[in-house]
Amino acid sequence: MNLLGIKAFAFDIDGVATDGGVFCNSDGDLLRTYDAKDGFAIRMAVLNGYPVAVITGGSSESIRKRMATSGVNPDDVFLHCRNKIEQFTQFCERYNLKPQDIMYFGDDIPDVECIMAAGCGVAPADAAAEAIEAADWVTEHKGGKGCLREAIEGTLRAQRKWVFDAVAYKKKF
Repeated sequence: MNLLGIKAFAFDIDGVATDGGVFCNSDGDLLRTYDAKDGFAIRMAVLNGYPVAVITGGSSESIRKRMATSGVNPDDVFLHCRNKIEQFTQFCERYNLKPQDIMYFGDDIPDVECIMAAGCGVAPADAAAEAIEAADWVTEHKGGKGCLREAIEGTLRAQRKWVFDAVAYKKKF
């Protein structure tokens, strides 16, 4: 696993950025809870110039809104994905990246192809067996409970980029 070659991050939402639980309100919108430390790690990646993508089967616009608070480009939030490798490839093309330049996080069978294509495939501790088997890195943290923070922070630390710049942070967020 070569963390020094990682130039971008991509991840699923349900089971990675969230614990997989969803609440359905009376309007039919699915509501999710996110870990604030994961959100901070995403902001640190964005602040350091890493492209970040969300590739999810979820279709709620609230996902796009939550990711915007972490600095993710709305055009890089791919909703209602049924063949995730297509969006993974679009993300690569948009930023002139090779699959090996990307760290991809996924927790279930629809993520396996992206996990295997990525330079570093990551599965949360509580992922499906197929995702764990395909992954290069299985985090100690569960989905929605710090798995994004663990691997993004680990990558930025390996690249000596886990440095907080309060002025730039305040200006960006």
